Amino acid sequence: MYYIGYDIGSSSIKIALVDSATGKAMKVISEPKNEMTITAVNTGWAEQDPDYWWELICIGTKRIINELHIDTSLIKGIGIAYQMHGLVVIDSQGKPLRNSIIWCDSRAVSIGEKALNDLGTDKCSERLLNSPANFTASKLAWVKENEPELYSKVYKAMLPGDYVAYRLTNEINTTITGLSEGVFWDFKNQSIASFLLDYYGISEDKLPVIVSNFQPQGQVTARAAEESGLPEGIPISYRAGDQPNNALSLNVLQPGEIAVTGGTSGVVYGVTNKQTTKELNRINHFAHVNNSFDTPIFGKLLCINGAGILYRYIKETINAESYSVMNQLANGVEIGSDGLMLFPFGNGAERMLNHLPLEAAVKHLDLNRHTKAHWCRAALEGIAFAFVYGIKILIDDGMEIKVIRTGNDNLFQSELFGTTIATLIGYDIEVYNTTGAVGAARALAITKDNYSRFSEFLSTNDHIKTYKPDKNKSHYECHYKKWENTLKNLINVHKNKV
Repeated sequence: MYYIGYDIGSSSIKIALVDSATGKAMKVISEPKNEMTITAVNTGWAEQDPDYWWELICIGTKRIINELHIDTSLIKGIGIAYQMHGLVVIDSQGKPLRNSIIWCDSRAVSIGEKALNDLGTDKCSERLLNSPANFTASKLAWVKENEPELYSKVYKAMLPGDYVAYRLTNEINTTITGLSEGVFWDFKNQSIASFLLDYYGISEDKLPVIVSNFQPQGQVTARAAEESGLPEGIPISYRAGDQPNNALSLNVLQPGEIAVTGGTSGVVYGVTNKQTTKELNRINHFAHVNNSFDTPIFGKLLCINGAGILYRYIKETINAESYSVMNQLANGVEIGSDGLMLFPFGNGAERMLNHLPLEAAVKHLDLNRHTKAHWCRAALEGIAFAFVYGIKILIDDGMEIKVIRTGNDNLFQSELFGTTIATLIGYDIEVYNTTGAVGAARALAITKDNYSRFSEFLSTNDHIKTYKPDKNKSHYECHYKKWENTLKNLINVHKNKV
């Protein structure tokens, strides 16, 4: 028997087929072969066609089935992870009315900031645990304000994973975790945030009905089965945003556990049971996948918009054969990259910098000394330093650290990168060979309040290595401090321009 998991990212759709008895990943694939395009009509905008996600899911599902030569009747369930904070609006016939406004789109920042000022910091802190910022609710308000004719046709507003689930099942629903990701959830009253919707003039009936993360959420229709190759009638029994799901995939479920991700963006996601924060703008707070009314569990999320996207940019610019080659080049350069500094921003407004739309930057480039190897080292160090900068914000906001775990993605395949973060933070980083798609598939083994089989799947199949802090911490701290001071100067220069 098998479970299938989907991870709808902004770079690609990942699909995993997992043995339901052992949790072993039989195969993980990505579609398309090259990364998906993000449309940016204006500066700070970012859109994708939701029907293209569906097309890739169908292509990828048929491909993984064919490559493994499996009997599709043995696929017993579906788990879905998806890019957070995106907005998909559909009409009464279920057709998307426009491209999805995705997670890194910053057009609604001013709308969210005005809502925070008008509603009050205390109220937003107590009830939303977030500033409305440029999350899904504010993006929907942007559509209402700027595309009124289109908005009048909106039947339902969805998150990306809700739309994919709808295409599979013809059921329109969402989760509390998802609503909290869109800042539609009132944590104090444990209900939809009607006060925010009223402020925006949005009717509550624009939102889907609520289902649990871990319950059947609909069954694959005959049409979806024909298009995707999946068996008709199998259930979707798990759904969560990519970062809560990534934490689940790494068995990060208890207070003090942290998951870090080095994908297109860099993410630090810590689990806590404290419903307080002094950081409404720089840190975001969501209901974690194991949150319940009786035992509230929250995820504290800090995002660096430009992480893997910077390393990809360097790869394309220097025409490197692979990320592995880049990592090897970087290893040949000493700590500090001979003075060269890179700053992994320029991919939309940076939440951890109070939504400052800071550009990517290069400092102290010496055309006579710095080589491709220096660019690789400086990129890895710059991204690692940005992670450390963010983790320090979390710690200052009361996050306790007991364990840090990560997947074996491109950035964390670099020992230089992992050791730099481990050294500066002072904790081991455990690396596991798992992905969000694998985690979404394995989540189908979870029963109510019982995560034991899931934990066994991870420990049995996936641990690769552990990065430990370097004893020469002072050398790392010296170069980090220089980078941090330069970042502060860049921020001041940007603010003075504005």
